[in-house]
Amino acid sequence: MYVELFYWDGCPSWPEARELLEDVLAQTGAEASVRLSEVTSQEEAERLAFPGSPTIRVDGVDVDARGAHSRPALTCRIYHVGEGRVSPVPSREMLEEAIR
Repeated sequence: MYVELFYWDGCPSWPEARELLEDVLAQTGAEASVRLSEVTSQEEAERLAFPGSPTIRVDGVDVDARGAHSRPALTCRIYHVGEGRVSPVPSREMLEEAIR
């Protein structure tokens, strides 16, 4: 399994997402190669279809299909994690489902 965490350094939420991702990988026992990739320009955001920071993809698939097609931008990303709730990082459940 190949996991990519794309981030914009101006977003304060990506370290939290990284910690959560590492925790979920450890708890599930999933064998994964994790790559951190900083997105540094709008052009790069567009080329990578980067909908904001943090973005996590497992084997090339965004862990949040709902937000995956948002307009590419150097911005912080919002995840819809429940009934009317939003979070700056994906939920543990999103990550667990993507890793399964």
